[in-house]
Amino acid sequence: MAEQVMEARGLTKRYGNALAVDHVDLHLEKGQIYGLVGRNGAGKTTIIRMITAQTTPTEGTITLFGANTPKGLAAMRARTGAMVEVPSFYPYLDARQNLEYYRIQRGIPGKSAVEEALEAAGLADTGRKKFKHFSLGMKQRLGLALALMNRPDFLLLDEPINGLDPEGIVEFRNLLLRLSQERQTTILISSHILSELSNLATCYGFLDRGIMLEEISAKRLEEKCRACLELHVDDAPAASLVLERTLGTNDYEVVHPTVLRLYSHLDRPGEIARAMVEAGVTLSALESRGANLEDYFLNLIGGARHA
Repeated sequence: MAEQVMEARGLTKRYGNALAVDHVDLHLEKGQIYGLVGRNGAGKTTIIRMITAQTTPTEGTITLFGANTPKGLAAMRARTGAMVEVPSFYPYLDARQNLEYYRIQRGIPGKSAVEEALEAAGLADTGRKKFKHFSLGMKQRLGLALALMNRPDFLLLDEPINGLDPEGIVEFRNLLLRLSQERQTTILISSHILSELSNLATCYGFLDRGIMLEEISAKRLEEKCRACLELHVDDAPAASLVLERTLGTNDYEVVHPTVLRLYSHLDRPGEIARAMVEAGVTLSALESRGANLEDYFLNLIGGARHA
């Protein structure tokens, strides 16, 4: 059984009468890259701030590495690193000088921590270049280096690729994948750039207006977004027999007593319709389906709002 790194139950945050986060459950296991998906204002940053103790939950519980008491959480947070927004670095200091300042301030032992963090973040060769001359991508990576200085087991990143150009996004993505693969670092990354999360995440949490709509593994999401033919019938068991016995396929699923999704024979809808009619199955609709991460999320929040 995988080690549980973090669990939130009923996590809630109110600001006056405004409900920013509404009884959210969240689960992360060791080694996962968890994509927290939601538009701006959905509550992503507030959740990360509650996990990192930058703000106090109104209700709910947080468990880190098995600890959920105030004393235990404080101890376990030493195993975390976070980049909620780019820290205030000194413009006339270089990368090493800035990190050394924070190393001393935070009481992180060993000067080697600075070099290791710079290496991990891809900034080992910046030399004496001052922070004020850094590109946005370099500034983001220095923020990541700061979050990595204590070699965290759990890394939380809030919109880290916001504002990066395509090359910067690719560089940042590769850094995170390397951390996950080489160090087995568990990563929670929030973003509204869904196409990029699809290149990273091993699981997702879909958040809208402070409500967690769904948690799903990347594998299961890929299955649900596969290209398929969706059949609306009067009798799903009878339609299943037609698919198996007449069309010779088991590559389908029953998603509702009257709805099936067929993942083979995508170019043969006429043949499928004829087989159903000949078997006496009423076929009311036969539609091509398939979605990317953006489509899936938009369908999910659309369904939630009309529920």
